[in-house]
Amino acid sequence: MSHQLNVALLLGAAVLLVCVGAVRLSVRLGLPSLLVYLLLGLAIGEAGLGIQFADAELTRTLGICALVVIIAEGGLTARWSTLRPVLGPALVLSTLGVAVSVAVVGVVVHLALGVGWQQALLFGAVLSSTDAAAVFSTLRRVPVRPRLAALLEAESGINDAPVVILVVLLSATSVSAEGPWFVQLGWVVYELVVGAAIGLVAGFGGAWALRRAALPSAGLYPLAAIGLTVFAYAAGAVAHASGFLAVYVTGVVLGNARLPHRRAMLGFADGLAWLAQIGLFVLLGLLASPSEMGGAVIPALVVGLVLVLLARPLSVLLSLAPFAWSSTGFGWRDQAFLSWAGLRGAVPVVLATIPLSAGVPGAQNLFNVVFVLVVIYTAAQGVSLPPAARRLGVTAPAEPTDLQVEAAPLERMGADLLQVEVPAGSKLNGVHVDELRLPVGAVVTLVLRDGGAFVPAPETRLKTRDSLLIVTTEQVRDIAERRLRAVSRRGRLARWFAEHGEDRRQ
Repeated sequence: MSHQLNVALLLGAAVLLVCVGAVRLSVRLGLPSLLVYLLLGLAIGEAGLGIQFADAELTRTLGICALVVIIAEGGLTARWSTLRPVLGPALVLSTLGVAVSVAVVGVVVHLALGVGWQQALLFGAVLSSTDAAAVFSTLRRVPVRPRLAALLEAESGINDAPVVILVVLLSATSVSAEGPWFVQLGWVVYELVVGAAIGLVAGFGGAWALRRAALPSAGLYPLAAIGLTVFAYAAGAVAHASGFLAVYVTGVVLGNARLPHRRAMLGFADGLAWLAQIGLFVLLGLLASPSEMGGAVIPALVVGLVLVLLARPLSVLLSLAPFAWSSTGFGWRDQAFLSWAGLRGAVPVVLATIPLSAGVPGAQNLFNVVFVLVVIYTAAQGVSLPPAARRLGVTAPAEPTDLQVEAAPLERMGADLLQVEVPAGSKLNGVHVDELRLPVGAVVTLVLRDGGAFVPAPETRLKTRDSLLIVTTEQVRDIAERRLRAVSRRGRLARWFAEHGEDRRQ
């Protein structure tokens, strides 16, 4: 028994290390790393090393657990200042857009492939969700406009909820098993509304508790944050609501709250999300049977073309039409990029295991087609996104890395300690300490530079890669952070720009 455990640990550690190293290779090649993980799963499966794995139920369970972590990390890293302007379009794209995509794919698949309506609509539902992991990892490599990136990330974080509901409904023994259409629509609305409400309660309640908990170790704060997102999912599932939406909302609230050790929390969530992605994609590769994939190539190409060239563009066009004349409107170039950037990844493959584990007729064929489609079109779209963004003119100008601010509470004094890193390209470089013009109640107490530390004088000039320790009262902490970010973007004249209305970004 112990020998088997040792062999399993050896194999697991080797796979993990190979996957970590593969990230660098995938970045160089411009391929999404999930493809490497899927192929690695195939390599160690029945067609490679011979590991036999065919448990769709276990895959679905572990896949949902991994998606919870991935979606939580996406919410935690989302900035509310960039998310808020695109929340309306994201909600419409995640609901109306999903409905349009399901209908278009379902009708074409029914007519072109000759399958029944239940299986055809399952194709549409499974493939209507953009993948959070694929979108988040790809957008980190493609410098597109912040509003476009925010919309894609928000859509991929929100649309999992209605899609999961649709797949579960369509995976019932019969399409009418859950009642007439208006009852099913009512359940969808209930699950989304209650799921969002649970996420808000868990997020704001957890942020309030973490600010006052004064935990004895900084490492406990990231654990508590992830625990809150998992709690939100479980509470949503128990209440028969959307747990995925609850997770995303909780993550957004926590990620934008004034929490102690926020940087450590985000770093922990990022590492955990990478682990979840690696485990999920390798597991899906193990579940797939290459010997059965040959007959799925032609259907996958047909369904993929319908999805990419018809369903996705039509859903984007109809969803964004209500915002055409508003300040949140998107032009045709933006819509073209949004249509092409609706990446599919592990989510459709995980969703395909739901009808497979439920014994829906034709579910194995559905899984095979979805798996092949994801591999082919994720490779094609992932490689072509950067040149497509440049050709459409939706790229963003290069900007310096955003300031990383870490906070630790000084409970007894009612103050916070901020740690600010001066990144490469920041206009804090060359600014004197007195030119920061921090509010009364905030002061730079220490500068760490080249392995040493010193107490700065007013005339001390900041340099790239300096670390600043700033003590600030709770009342002026937000003002101090906004001032630091403004100077990082605009330099010592940031105050002049703000007074003249030219830079009011936070």
